[in-house]
Amino acid sequence: MLSAPVQCPPPGRRAAWLDALRGLAAMLVVLEHAFKFLLPEARLPVKAVFEPGWCGVMVFFLVSGYIVPASLERRDSVRAFWISRVFRLYPLLGVCAAGVGLLMLAGWDGLHVWWSDRPVSMVVGHATMLQNLLHVPNLVNVLWTLSYEMAFYLLVTALFTLGLHRGSTATALGLATAALLGAGVLPAALLSTGGSGRMLTVVVAVTVLLAAGLLAVLRGGTAVRRAGALVIGVTVLGLLALNQSFPVPEQGLLILATMFAGTALYRARQGEISWRQGGWVVLVPIVGVWVARDQPGLQTAIVVAWVAFAVGMAAQDREVPRVLAWLGVISYSIYLLHPLLLEGVERFWPEPLAVPLGPRLVALTGVIGLLLGLSALTWRFVEAPGQRLGRRLSSARTGSRSP
Repeated sequence: MLSAPVQCPPPGRRAAWLDALRGLAAMLVVLEHAFKFLLPEARLPVKAVFEPGWCGVMVFFLVSGYIVPASLERRDSVRAFWISRVFRLYPLLGVCAAGVGLLMLAGWDGLHVWWSDRPVSMVVGHATMLQNLLHVPNLVNVLWTLSYEMAFYLLVTALFTLGLHRGSTATALGLATAALLGAGVLPAALLSTGGSGRMLTVVVAVTVLLAAGLLAVLRGGTAVRRAGALVIGVTVLGLLALNQSFPVPEQGLLILATMFAGTALYRARQGEISWRQGGWVVLVPIVGVWVARDQPGLQTAIVVAWVAFAVGMAAQDREVPRVLAWLGVISYSIYLLHPLLLEGVERFWPEPLAVPLGPRLVALTGVIGLLLGLSALTWRFVEAPGQRLGRRLSSARTGSRSP
């Protein structure tokens, strides 16, 4: 028997507990990368027992799974959903790319050699945001997670179009099962490995297939929409199963399982399914811990991420400290921009262990302060205007609704 439905927050009202989780997750990722540039002596001892970066991104994935499909279903329009996603993600990605350009002008030489050897594959791969599933090296290391976000959006679109979107628990468990069975068996970058020509072929083929599938979903009749959704689903699942390079294929499948588990928890919270149905997703982190059985730091990170999300859900009606909610609001900027600032530190201190700990801690405090200030500015002048424009455009398009 279904529990009584819980009302969603009205459109435009932010869920502070989700913001708080995002803010904490972003700072965990900053800590992860600060080890390399400012605290290398702490890196191995800490990561041996707890992977802060992995914990942070797992929280991000749970939050995305919880709210993104709800956004699509509330609008009941694939077109409006994709307009909002594009204007949510791409403006700040452009700022990040511009930041890389500034680093290069300052003498940074950290770009992968393929940017000169395989420029079309690199540019097109990043334009789709699926570069990590196309074996295309990331322009900035943190961009790998955006590939799984994009894969999730595409799968959510396909399931919604096919009318299968309510089966979030089954989808999560299916992906977790594939991860369990494929651990140590699934190939890495099978499709893209074999030279620049082969990589370009895969990048172009995937881009064409997904573009055609989305166009069919947006503009076609019932049969054409379903065919487009199948093309999208098969293409994305094929990349997940056969063409991942980082993390290992089973971890990539577990990431998608985690996101759909977040969706199942949302449905249970809203009364769309029973908690007994939604509760089966507890098997997802159990599988994750099993797959990472030789990596205790990763196991701890998975457990902490799920516990943190559960605590957030349980306490979602409580007041959240404003600073945590604010960190969540600017978390996307924090996430994308912090590697650029840390790379800048490396220009001054290429050997951090040669610098006393005190100055390095002062530098870390300064970097975080600068990061928060810069992120507040990019939120105000890049992210927020982009999201407002996306909302206006999607509102103007909702007359053409998808099934």
